[in-house]
Amino acid sequence: MPFHSVKAMNFKTMNVKTTGVKTTSIKTKYIRPQWSAPDHVRGFSTTRIGGYSLAEYAGFNLAEHVEDNPDNVKKNRNLLFSDLALKRSLFWLDQVHGTDVLDAELFYQNIQTFPFQADASYSCKPNQVCTIMTADCLPILFCNRRGSWVGAAHAGWRGLANGVIQNTIDCYSGDPTDLLAWLGPAICQKHFEVGDDVRQVFLKFNPNYSKAFVSSNAESDKFYCDLYMIARMILSEYNIETSGGDLCTFSESDRFYSYRRDGETGRMASLIWINR
Repeated sequence: MPFHSVKAMNFKTMNVKTTGVKTTSIKTKYIRPQWSAPDHVRGFSTTRIGGYSLAEYAGFNLAEHVEDNPDNVKKNRNLLFSDLALKRSLFWLDQVHGTDVLDAELFYQNIQTFPFQADASYSCKPNQVCTIMTADCLPILFCNRRGSWVGAAHAGWRGLANGVIQNTIDCYSGDPTDLLAWLGPAICQKHFEVGDDVRQVFLKFNPNYSKAFVSSNAESDKFYCDLYMIARMILSEYNIETSGGDLCTFSESDRFYSYRRDGETGRMASLIWINR
C-alpha cells in the first residue's frame, strides 16, 4: 500500500568551493542529528547558509514552489546532492500539511508519477533518500536501531493534530519501541502564536495537549503553541527514544528560513537514508 492513513555521517571540517557561492564549511551548512542511530544511517537538516539564491531566498533555498529563481534552486539541489555524496536521485514530495505517508520504493521503482501529495515517506532499501522541506514546521527523522528502516515526516500543527507521526510509525512493521526519532529545526513556542481554534483542535484529540499551550495575553484568546512538546508527547506514547528539539527557526534569521517571521522565504530540507 502506498499510503497509511489514520484510524548519520562523520564529516571532517572541510570547505565547499563552488563558482558563485561563498566558501562555506560543511559543518556550518548542515545539521547532523546527535542520536543513537547506526553509523550507516545518514541524516541531516540543511540551513540557509551557502547556496545560490538571492534576496528573501538568500542562500540555500531548496524549494521550487516559492518564487525563487528556478535556476538557482536547481543549482542548490545539485549542490545538496554533491555535498552529501548521494548515490541516487532525490524525490520531493508535494507537501499539503496532511498525514499521508509514501513508500519511497514507489519513486525508485518508477511506479508512481511525481510530484506526489504526501507529508512523510519511509524506506527499508539502501540509498533511497526520504526528504521533506520545512520553514517553521517540525521535521522529524526516524530510524530503527538496526538501521534497516528510515523515515521522515513533515509535522506542522495540522499534521501533528491529525496523525502524521502516528501514520509514519505505523508504516514500520516492527516494534515501535525499536525506533529512534530526531526533532529538527522548527519554530519554538515563544514565537508560535495561534488562536484558540488551533488549541481546541488538539484538545479534541487529547486533553493532555493543553500542557503545550500558554496564554499569550490574558485579554485575548491567543496562545503560544509548543510543537516540540506535542511531538514528544506523541512519541512517548510509543516509548520511542527521542532527541533534538532545541533549535528555533524564527530566532535565527541568519541560519534558518522562517515563514512566520518573513512570509516570503525559502525552505530547508531534512533527509535520511540507509547508506550502503
